[in-house]
Amino acid sequence: MAKTKPGKKDLDSYTIKGTNKVVRPGDCVLMRPSDSDKPPYVARVEKIEADHRNNVKVRVRWYYRPEESIGGRRQFHGAKELFLSDHYDVQSAHTIEGKCVVHSFKNYTKLENVGTEDYFCRFEYKAATGGFTPDRVAVYCKCEMPYNPDDLMVQCEACKDWFHPSCMGMTIEQAKKLDQFLCSDCSSDDDAKRSPNGCPVSPMSEPKVRMVLVCCLFNICFAQTRAK
Repeated sequence: MAKTKPGKKDLDSYTIKGTNKVVRPGDCVLMRPSDSDKPPYVARVEKIEADHRNNVKVRVRWYYRPEESIGGRRQFHGAKELFLSDHYDVQSAHTIEGKCVVHSFKNYTKLENVGTEDYFCRFEYKAATGGFTPDRVAVYCKCEMPYNPDDLMVQCEACKDWFHPSCMGMTIEQAKKLDQFLCSDCSSDDDAKRSPNGCPVSPMSEPKVRMVLVCCLFNICFAQTRAK
């Protein structure tokens, strides 16, 4: 009569092979891709378990990079932006290469220095449909695009909106030298682009009420691509 194999057991932690870094449920990790030319996958560890042979596996919830989503990477996506997907998987713990930190969008914009292990997430993503939560996002500037934390922006003292220097006909170097700024709509003189509080600062400090559907941003981009 065949013996029944012992069941799996849950583990509180796992030490990444060849390191002293300890992974626990809830941690975010970098996982080795099958294609060595690709960057590591990013996932959140949901559960760690070992079988009767002490093979350790992790149940993960994948983060998608914008280029891995149905809509693809767009102008407003940050270089370190990720989407928390509804795609779960079970992987060998040996594929974990390291740990990382996925910050909230607000906390990411407050970082003084962004390290290689720092990422941010502002959307949850439905892998099958390409849908996003939240489905609306604040937009800024004349181009009406969401805030990309990689891009410098300047604030108009009059209307309090934020603008990309390029949309205002300025270079980044010129924008950094500004002591004051008024946007073209608020300025009575095309050269009057100055105001006491116009130093480039993250727009996260000023809540905006102009919102746009995320799907509309992707649809606009698709239409522009097809029109070329």
